[in-house]
Amino acid sequence: MSHHQNERHPFLDDLTADAELVTSVLRGPVTGRNDIRLAVAAVGTFYASQRPTFLQTVGSRLFLEYEAVLTNGETLTATVVVDHNPDGSVPRVSVRMSPLGAMLSLAGHLRQTLSKQLPESLFL
Repeated sequence: MSHHQNERHPFLDDLTADAELVTSVLRGPVTGRNDIRLAVAAVGTFYASQRPTFLQTVGSRLFLEYEAVLTNGETLTATVVVDHNPDGSVPRVSVRMSPLGAMLSLAGHLRQTLSKQLPESLFL
């Protein structure tokens, strides 16, 4: 998800210190604000383009859908669910991506990019 200098990100700006990111491109959750920022930044480097297709808040949850073209030319879609605490902070983010081929390409990119910073057990 691209992030412009003066825009508020849909969830990165409000992560709790112990927030959790669950995604279909990793085996387990990424925990902690700094590691989540690291993972999201790494995903962004593999996007040639990204286009939001849906954004709506229902209760304490934000739902965001987008389409992206990877740098290898593959296209993927993602659904992001952001849980908010009553104070507006974000304790949990869930990201589901498809189709499988593009998702696996992205998972491989994450392994290459983050294998020295995050536990090996997280990677597909």
